[in-house]
Amino acid sequence: MLADPNAISITDKARNKVNELMKDAGVSTTTHFVRVGVKGGGCSGLSYELDFDDALQTGDMEFGDESLKIVCDMKSFLYLCGTELDFSDGLNGKGFNFINPNAARTCGCGESFAI
Repeated sequence: MLADPNAISITDKARNKVNELMKDAGVSTTTHFVRVGVKGGGCSGLSYELDFDDALQTGDMEFGDESLKIVCDMKSFLYLCGTELDFSDGLNGKGFNFINPNAARTCGCGESFAI
């Protein structure tokens, strides 16, 4: 079965880091999920949001599998469809990265983008 090219996906490295952070925060993947989103702001106009949540909202889009669910509101999904969430712990920066095929440009820090 082919993966949906519009889905929001997560790399194994990011999945492992999310699981570690959830454990440290005392939350479980059976009760919580990763919520990703977009808000106005940042040096390029739009910035990414990433958090844990346990309440679905009307219109939420759900991705992932039985081990980790990723949720995104419909408005944010318009900007994030096809995005892959990755994690880097290299010398050039540590943290989560949104690999967004819809971004026309990103800022130097990688935390904001423009369409």
